[in-house]
Amino acid sequence: NMKRTKIFQYILFSFIIGMSTTNCSESKETLATVNNDIKEVAKEVMTSANTCALITVDSLNRPRVRMMGTLQPNEDFTVWFGTNPNSRKVAQIEQNPVVTVYYTEEGNSGYVMLQGTPQLVNDIKKKESHWKDEWNQFYPNYPDDYLLIKVTPNWLEVVSYKHNIISESDTWEPQKIVFN
Repeated sequence: NMKRTKIFQYILFSFIIGMSTTNCSESKETLATVNNDIKEVAKEVMTSANTCALITVDSLNRPRVRMMGTLQPNEDFTVWFGTNPNSRKVAQIEQNPVVTVYYTEEGNSGYVMLQGTPQLVNDIKKKESHWKDEWNQFYPNYPDDYLLIKVTPNWLEVVSYKHNIISESDTWEPQKIVFN
């Protein structure tokens, strides 16, 4: 059985190499289609989640994880969060401006992990445009005790068994989109 698997992998690999050398423009087009499919699935997972995990790094280089209420990602996958300007995550972002945002697919069958560059935004118009009325209890002195975190994506990984987007079989490396 292992021998059949290796033979199948060799044939599949040879086919893929043959395709890539015979028609590069077709392969690039196929890659673009695959990337668009992955982006659509990533957007679906991100928009259907009610919460996500925001991971920062503290002053001792330890990852710090907290659940965050979500706002819909922008078309370019930029993500916004509201927070208290005096929170630990703000200090951590100021010291180490790299974050990871982790969304779990409904039914826990997959995820999106977005690694990005955070920016603290205190612009009143931006704060108003990203405000949720249910946040009144958390920010009684709005807008003074409310700050935005804008996360610009560097790359994201997607696994969704529901959509047949799975990790590489040998290394378990997920499907990845790199942003410019």
